[in-house]
Amino acid sequence: MSTTTDAAHRREPGPDSPGRPPGGHAGTARVDRLTWGLAVANLIAQIGIIVTGGAVRLTGSGLGCSEWPMCEPGSFTPVFHEATSIHPYIEFGNRTITGVLTVIAVALLWAVYRREPVASRPGGVKALAWVVLGGIALQAVIGGITVWVDLHPAIVGSHMLISLALVAVSAYLLVRLRSADGPARPLLAGPARVLPWLLATLAALMVALGTVVTGTGPHSGDEDAAFRYALDPLIVTRAHALSVWLFVAVAVAGAVLLLRRRTDPSLDGARRAWWWLLAVTLAEGVIGYTQYFTGLPEVLVGLHMLGAALVVTTATFACSGLYSRSESHAPAAAASAA
Repeated sequence: MSTTTDAAHRREPGPDSPGRPPGGHAGTARVDRLTWGLAVANLIAQIGIIVTGGAVRLTGSGLGCSEWPMCEPGSFTPVFHEATSIHPYIEFGNRTITGVLTVIAVALLWAVYRREPVASRPGGVKALAWVVLGGIALQAVIGGITVWVDLHPAIVGSHMLISLALVAVSAYLLVRLRSADGPARPLLAGPARVLPWLLATLAALMVALGTVVTGTGPHSGDEDAAFRYALDPLIVTRAHALSVWLFVAVAVAGAVLLLRRRTDPSLDGARRAWWWLLAVTLAEGVIGYTQYFTGLPEVLVGLHMLGAALVVTTATFACSGLYSRSESHAPAAAASAA
């Protein structure tokens, strides 16, 4: 075996080390500590920018910067003058977070190509890192379009949905980093195999309808951006609530199914992920109903956006937990040949 491979094994954390991601086994470390840390930081940052983006909208700062990519004509940053409000600084701060996301994504991309053992793994893991970086670039452009179209709810909604998709990709990247590289094999048989697909579909429907509800509500992002969807807010809210209850029903059904198979050790990880999903979904539901019955206060709306990101994260882990991958010996053979 090459000295490069030996050095990589010396860098791998032990099976009980805090640096080892969950799911690893002794002798089968699949990711080094730095790459894992960058992947975790990426997920946290993807969730964080949803919260800061929500703060922009909820404080009425969506048009705090009147231009894009400049903040104001002839200036990349806000320009202080007597009529300056806090809004340009809030919006510019959110744009700055995009720069932080980009730095993390570039570092993560470098790590999956240059750090062992991930560098020797198949291209699927690396492709996910590329999706993250490409998604950030796409979001920067869509953020500019939202300014150009004066915060049209369709563009603002797509901005949120892409952010949630990036959260899902980032969470799945963590799953793949700690998983083996063989083909994915479902751990459930028969009709139950549709469970993760049904849950993912309902999650997508739920968050999509959530953005429509937002597009009919009072928080447009700027007091001068008055355009909202010409829909009955009550009907749209009920449609969103129905999708939530369908999602909850499937999540509960999955938890019951996994509980009935408590003696199957291959489903231990899925059971843990499913309980986290139920806990986060319950908290999100409480926040959602509370904000509805209290007139949509800004703090609760912001917490609801954070909850949406956490639901997507836990749903990704829960669905992924219903699949298993066996070890692929191709990378090891290539390393031995080197």
